[in-house]
Amino acid sequence: MRTHTGEKPFSCDICNMSFSLKCNLNSHKLTHTGERKYSCSVCQKTFSRKGYLAYHLRTHTGETPFSCDICQNLFADKDNLNKHKLFHSGEKPFSCDICQKSFSQKSSLKEHKPSCLHSMSNPTLQQTIFTQSDKPRC
Repeated sequence: MRTHTGEKPFSCDICNMSFSLKCNLNSHKLTHTGERKYSCSVCQKTFSRKGYLAYHLRTHTGETPFSCDICQNLFADKDNLNKHKLFHSGEKPFSCDICQKSFSQKSSLKEHKPSCLHSMSNPTLQQTIFTQSDKPRC
């Protein structure tokens, strides 16, 4: 129920981050302690959470259990599948605050920003960027 109300009564005593569930607070605390009790049987890499280990094991097995229902591309985790689906939907939720260009991936926006900032700091390039309406674009 707290998920819907936004109530987060469990706070980390180290960084003050708040959580709606105590189990999420307990998992979070592992980031401060450095405890990594889950170990990969193949390469001995350690993880703080069982789910991280399960995801990592797919790098050894090549397992890709998540499939795009549009193009049947396969993914090792649900997050990457969901990011991929943005390409099909045409949704571009990440936009540059300098030129308003939109991207479907946050990583694409991060890659774009340095070139946009460089263009904005160069007066010669800046003149070519602005349209007649003075709206910046890259």
